[in-house]
Amino acid sequence: MSDNDRASGKAEDFASLLAEFEGSQGRQARFVARVGDTVHGRVVMIGQESAVVEIAGGAVEGMIDLDQLRDGDGNLGVKVGDEIDARVVETMGKQGSVVLRRAMGRGPEAKAELAQAARLGLAVEGTVTAVNKGGVEVTVAGVRGFCPISQLEARHVADAGEYVGRKLQFRVTRYDVDRRGVNLVVSRRVLLEEEARDRAEKVRAKLVAGAVLPGVVASIRDFGAFVDLGGIEGMLHVSELGFSRQKRPSEVLTVGQRLDVQVLKIEKTGDAKRPERITLSLKALERDPWEDVRARLAAGTQVTGRIVRVESFGAFVELLPGVEGLLHTSELGGGKPVRHAREICKLGDRLVVTVLALDHERRRIALGLGERDDVVSQEDLAAARAAAGPARFGTLGDLLRAKKPGGAGG
Repeated sequence: MSDNDRASGKAEDFASLLAEFEGSQGRQARFVARVGDTVHGRVVMIGQESAVVEIAGGAVEGMIDLDQLRDGDGNLGVKVGDEIDARVVETMGKQGSVVLRRAMGRGPEAKAELAQAARLGLAVEGTVTAVNKGGVEVTVAGVRGFCPISQLEARHVADAGEYVGRKLQFRVTRYDVDRRGVNLVVSRRVLLEEEARDRAEKVRAKLVAGAVLPGVVASIRDFGAFVDLGGIEGMLHVSELGFSRQKRPSEVLTVGQRLDVQVLKIEKTGDAKRPERITLSLKALERDPWEDVRARLAAGTQVTGRIVRVESFGAFVELLPGVEGLLHTSELGGGKPVRHAREICKLGDRLVVTVLALDHERRRIALGLGERDDVVSQEDLAAARAAAGPARFGTLGDLLRAKKPGGAGG
């Protein structure tokens, strides 16, 4: 059978299928399908060489060759009632019918479709076949093309070799034919950026202070981490990782980690590329450990704790998860001067301490060693604060010194 006879047979097959379908189903309100659109439809009839696909509830019928619906072994992969996605490659006049494709053709047909894809900005599927200077080689329907390394991802690609063998979607950015052959250049980055913008618009609709959103850790810095909320990134500062003190964000987060975060603040920047600065928090979603302090700790309580930080002026001891108290150097030297707390103790040391004073308002706890009678009760603290006034009230250390024998208040 010649190509003309085959084409004529397909046209007659399609015409008869349409006539039968229209006679039994009737036609509905018009839905405009344009060349290049990706449409979702339902297979309603299957002929010898093509199938009819109902689009938009029957507003438009499309024809798709059965070759487009067969698997690698030549078996038909769909049946009547199945739903498929396909691309409109041709419209058929006043009837509003269209020709559909799921995969590109090869040879002259592929070149015509590539020219159309370049003209209309359509996405095509290609396979990365090799790495070359400045990018990767991509084969699209048997046609060899080039994707610059900067256009392979939305971010920097360190090793393009990881992409070899992968099938990906690309946008045709250049297609022309000269005496040397086909010049095909594609970009994946533009598609990724478009998808990110679409996701970002959906996220912006939910973007309000207090909202809890899912995100993915995109990058980690010493000062915090950037979290992708879906096309928009927010900043998770190290101070908002949790109530427990952390040295580095990398100790608790990994790139690619999925997590829920709360939006603390949204600030407009005036930058078209990044129109808002978003501040995020994990800590806001945790239970505040200081809620346990009133019930479990009081002045005079002895607690076994672990040293979690050492400074020149003293050591910080974790008393409860996320709750620390300060053991001042004056408590460490046994009456001898101490220049730095590390002279006496080190990280991880466990020791028994006494709670000398608690300032719930400022979230501060002063600690001492051994049994003590120079503790500061909440009544003492409130009386001192009332007498001095908030602006002049000193530190817990001042109050403790006053309580010691021979002190200002002793």
